[in-house]
Amino acid sequence: MSIPNQPAEKLKTLGLAVIHTEAQAVANLANRVDDTFVQACQLMLQCVGRIVVIGMGKSGHIGHKIAATLASTGSPAFFVHPGEASHGDLGMITAKDVVLALSNSGETDEILVIYL
Repeated sequence: MSIPNQPAEKLKTLGLAVIHTEAQAVANLANRVDDTFVQACQLMLQCVGRIVVIGMGKSGHIGHKIAATLASTGSPAFFVHPGEASHGDLGMITAKDVVLALSNSGETDEILVIYL
């Protein structure tokens, strides 16, 4: 499969457009730093167990990275796949743990079923 040559200026323009879009998305996060954010941070900072990250699909891929980053910076953490959790892996989670559940829609069936 060959990739057609693209003019340098077009590639620069596309690259800059992506950077500007991502920069705006990061800037928009400032509006989401509220009392709920503070509460989530406090729960994780005060956790005497482990931070358990759960996510499905793309959120699961991101969750793996978050769990690895937390663990490598001194917060005991691991990832649990929600499909596996509903088939026995919930036993890995204790009452001392904090669960960080990731979902784009907030309505991911595989996550909801383990909380209901």
